[in-house]
Amino acid sequence: MLRSRESGWRGQNRGRRLWLVFAILAAAVATVLLVLPGSPRPPSTSTTADPATSPQAPSTGHPPSSAPSVSTTSTKAPAAEGTTGVPHTTNYRTLATAAAQAIYTWDTRTSSYSEVYGRLRSWWDVLPDGSNPLAVLAHEFEATGINAGAFASLAGQKAFRTATAESMTCDEELAEVRERPAPWLGLHVCTVALRVVDQTANARNAFMAAVSVIVNCPPAANAPPDRCTMAGFYATPSRIVY
Repeated sequence: MLRSRESGWRGQNRGRRLWLVFAILAAAVATVLLVLPGSPRPPSTSTTADPATSPQAPSTGHPPSSAPSVSTTSTKAPAAEGTTGVPHTTNYRTLATAAAQAIYTWDTRTSSYSEVYGRLRSWWDVLPDGSNPLAVLAHEFEATGINAGAFASLAGQKAFRTATAESMTCDEELAEVRERPAPWLGLHVCTVALRVVDQTANARNAFMAAVSVIVNCPPAANAPPDRCTMAGFYATPSRIVY
């Protein structure tokens, strides 16, 4: 019995010595970590998104080289007026007039070609069936007499262009529309006559231009329920609707 008790005491003493050794070692390690310079810092808990892994904007298509790259499949509707100048209206004549003037308005003193093109792109609502691709937008915008190269050249002359609507005819007022009516209710065609003024630091030139604007409005199933959108325009002389 005595031997059993002595063995128990010895086991208890050995356990106490081991715990004492562990405590001393832990204290020594903690002291070294506190004293040493440049101790490892805890990992950052910041929730800032890593640009390399953050969601990116959809990749863009490739319109003609003179125009900036833009998506050719987006069906996003234009933003409300105040961010891009697109009127929030169900009056197709109001939107057609504003769009025609926007198509022929730019200022090299305050905007780059990409910004001018991007602003106009925000007006163009690509239809779900893809019948009005952005390649048409790029082509018809160049038909107004401006492209990236010309814009860069005119920037050196501080050039700018303004446009004022002089008259407008829409839908059945146009002979070509009477011959070929719009394929669905809510789709409108308006041809706007504009007085355009080109100005540089040393010259001023005024001329008349026509542009046909295609507007999509409720109750068209592919139009927003509360406003009209521009589904396209023609500035090429042979494509203007009369």
